[in-house]
Amino acid sequence: MDLGLTGKTALVCGSSQGLGLACATALAREGASVVLNGRDAGKLETVAARLRSELPDAGVDYVAADLTTEAGRAAILKAFPETDVLVTNNAGPPPGALEDWDEAALLSAMGANFIPAALLIRAYVPGMRARRFGRIVNITSAMVKSPHYMMGLSTSARAALTAMCKAISREVVADNVTINNLLPERIDTPRQEFMIQRRMKAEGIDYDAARKRTAETIAAKRLGRPEEFGDACAFLCAAQSGFLSGQNIQLDGGSYDGLI
Repeated sequence: MDLGLTGKTALVCGSSQGLGLACATALAREGASVVLNGRDAGKLETVAARLRSELPDAGVDYVAADLTTEAGRAAILKAFPETDVLVTNNAGPPPGALEDWDEAALLSAMGANFIPAALLIRAYVPGMRARRFGRIVNITSAMVKSPHYMMGLSTSARAALTAMCKAISREVVADNVTINNLLPERIDTPRQEFMIQRRMKAEGIDYDAARKRTAETIAAKRLGRPEEFGDACAFLCAAQSGFLSGQNIQLDGGSYDGLI
């Protein structure tokens, strides 16, 4: 299927590794000119060079900028004042309990997982509406629908973004601008490696056992593959997806217990 992304520009936040890189790779493979983002310019250059080698027909650029700062967001908008596709993504706060959630922790979570995405959406949506094409995908978390105690801080900030984007989506879809959220659970990325290492320490088990126990929490009995996630993102960004907006789409190996 031709997704109609040839000639489109896609800015993918937090894309030097993990889920962001998986999305950028899928979009580049489908013909979009991809802009990578992260804080480490050297790492971005290495990743961009690898993508150019693997996909010689793809346009791959990058902007090194910290999304959590006003200066970082300004640098992104100065370098790329317009984009057809925006994929928002950023690392979440560490796991913790209620006693860890002081005011500084709350503000930090919102500053990482709500404010940057909200402000980039605010900046890019007017141009998307004027051109009558825009695709926004927020990488959030399966826990937006199924909150877990130790991940409550991350979930709360991502849920705020979910609510804001649902409200916006109803307004902008008439101009062929869609906003959807991808909710990952146990995708095999560096973030999941961190969680496996944490399980090893907490449960006193080795790596293989920790990885197996993690996989057992998923109905599919395996971790998700990053390329599966990236391809789902690419489809949400496709020309054919103009009637699909305001949705929370879970990539969780069928693990969600709820009906809606």
